[in-house]
Amino acid sequence: MPEKKNLLKKRLHKDSVVNQVVKQITDSIIAGNLQPGDKLPTEPELCENFGIGRNSVREAIKILEAYGVVYIKRAEGTFVNDTYNHKMLDPMLYGILLDKNMRIDIIQVRKVLDTGMLYQIIGGITDEKMNQILKKFDNLKTVVLSENVTAKQVLQADVDFHLTLVESTENPILCNIHEYVDRITTPSREKTVELVLEKNQKETFILLHQKIINLLLEKNYQKIESVLAEHYQFWAEG
Repeated sequence: MPEKKNLLKKRLHKDSVVNQVVKQITDSIIAGNLQPGDKLPTEPELCENFGIGRNSVREAIKILEAYGVVYIKRAEGTFVNDTYNHKMLDPMLYGILLDKNMRIDIIQVRKVLDTGMLYQIIGGITDEKMNQILKKFDNLKTVVLSENVTAKQVLQADVDFHLTLVESTENPILCNIHEYVDRITTPSREKTVELVLEKNQKETFILLHQKIINLLLEKNYQKIESVLAEHYQFWAEG
């Protein structure tokens, strides 16, 4: 394999130099030229390869470190991160939060993810996984029907239920994406739960989750989309 310093050799234009350095390094990682755990070229090497000054290189490395793409070991150098870091998704999070249509769009994203997830779960559900899901559903019912329950308590039980669903796929990428989507939908979902409690729609809330359970028990692929449409219409109207 060519030396790492030669994989990052491209003269850059003066405009948006820092952003171009960031893109060049991330593109090299995506292409597989830089692997997780690899050490980046030294600062002087990057300056020479890109034809830019040290300040631009340092700023680019700071951005990549903030994103969780690289990490710095003092006296050793800068390395490509080899573990998942929540910071990697933060830039996308901020971009979505600036979108005026965020609520509607993210509900659609969540529906698409859950549709594929349920297809996968039904195709490979085991008794052990099903029992774990049923336990979380029982806990959800208990919490929802409790006296003086708060929206935060119901939301947490709901989060636990859906997290157990996605974890049953044993797909770490799907779990990470789900956690990210869950994070950015928390405020709107909490408002929905508040309305559920105010309007005394606890039974409806439970029934919508019961329908998901029924899908899994019956292994009914045909009803996945209709059940989710009903499930998320409830959220969208909140």
